[in-house]
Amino acid sequence: MSITTEFLRRPLMTGAVAASSRRLAYAMTEGIGLEQARVVAELGPGTGVFTDAILARLARDARLVAVELNPVLAARLSATRRDSRLTVIRGTAADLAAVVGEPVDAVVSGLPWTVMPEDRRGHILDAVTDVLAPGGRFTTFAYLHAAWTPPARHFAAELARRFHRLERSGTVWANLPPAFVHRGVRRP
Repeated sequence: MSITTEFLRRPLMTGAVAASSRRLAYAMTEGIGLEQARVVAELGPGTGVFTDAILARLARDARLVAVELNPVLAARLSATRRDSRLTVIRGTAADLAAVVGEPVDAVVSGLPWTVMPEDRRGHILDAVTDVLAPGGRFTTFAYLHAAWTPPARHFAAELARRFHRLERSGTVWANLPPAFVHRGVRRP
């Protein structure tokens, strides 16, 4: 089972043709305070590349809740990760607050934002901002080749409206395709 297989089966649900690289996972988890976080949420963990990077940075008493819509990927992630800090939930990111049950310090997202309908994207971003603690961090990525497209520009504008501070990383060339990271901070 691979992310490519799941993409071919469910392209709008999976969104990625290849698994993200470790370099992108490092960029996604760098500088967002995971080492001090008590509760972290991951949206769309897929095959677990970002999950592994998050767990490597989390304290022993922290908690990671990974929400995956794809049933095959959710089952695979649960079966292959034996870490008591990790809870895998098969469900939708729009229900994030109910799933996590408490404010989170960071949200790491691998969701395919630019292929989802605008209203669904808005509901999920609302869920993210609702569950983030004041000063909480949000991180997601986008593919470099698509950054100029209208859906990508609309998404970047939505992030700028929702977060107190927003930054964009440099290009992660060691990813297929090359990508960059959006990092947002909720108002303190």
